Amino acid sequence: MDAQIGLARALVPLTVALHVRIPGGHPSVATLGEERMGSAALVDSQGLLLTVNYVVMGGREIVATLSDGRRFPAEIVAQDFESGIAVLRIPVRDQPAAILGDSRRLALGHEVFVLASAGPTVRRVGSGVVTDLGPFDAYWEYMLDSAIQSSAFNPGFGGGPLFDIRARMVGVTSLNLGQVGRFSLAIPIHLFIEHRNDLLRFGRVRDRVRRAWIGFYPQPTESGIVVAGVVPEAPASRSGIREGDMILAVNLREVTTRQELYQEMWRHAAGEPLRFNILRDGRRTTIEVVGQDRAEFYR
Repeated sequence: MDAQIGLARALVPLTVALHVRIPGGHPSVATLGEERMGSAALVDSQGLLLTVNYVVMGGREIVATLSDGRRFPAEIVAQDFESGIAVLRIPVRDQPAAILGDSRRLALGHEVFVLASAGPTVRRVGSGVVTDLGPFDAYWEYMLDSAIQSSAFNPGFGGGPLFDIRARMVGVTSLNLGQVGRFSLAIPIHLFIEHRNDLLRFGRVRDRVRRAWIGFYPQPTESGIVVAGVVPEAPASRSGIREGDMILAVNLREVTTRQELYQEMWRHAAGEPLRFNILRDGRRTTIEVVGQDRAEFYR
């Protein structure tokens, strides 16, 4: 334990606190607010940062504070809505940077720890072990084929680095899950490494087909997949999908889980029509929705 504490202390200079202001009219404000706090990690000596996208989405003013109290303006370099990773840059040189590991080599039971900001110069650590490396899906039209779930509780704001016991950064911490044995979720670092060149050059993964996104919040229940809410002015709300609708099928393919729903939707690119079979007030109906590029909607 003492060795792990010493290791975490040595890595503190790699961590960054983020303070983000978002214009009141941005569509993310309704759920995430106009002012957000986050964590990030320096991943090269020239000021490149990794964080989680929801912290900076729509950010007009981003202030990054290093652990020694120095403050810098940060600019968004890339946003990958599919993985949930965002890349920022601050105007510094010759900074210590995290060594990126291979998250595909992680196994159940491996020791990991989270470093996170809990204020401009406050850093905290949470340690644990990897408890799951399987797929993860969430209600905001989000799914990872392989996510890092661990018993390490995130002790600060989202976006901080997840390290293995050899001090290699293996993930970007996203959420506190609050499940027994699965206290936090991290996005595997290989999802950044594999697409680094595209992200830094184009701000996105250029060759990936842009998924159809409609802007709703599907929740699995014992009866089926129910729409728990819709994003104002997004394709779902404009096409007439409502809170409380139960989704039975997409393009005539029955869906019984959220993973099946997303997989069927993502067979189609942004701009293509999707036909949803809906159960509403005991009646079946079909609603056609033209999927949109989420990055364009939130730009």
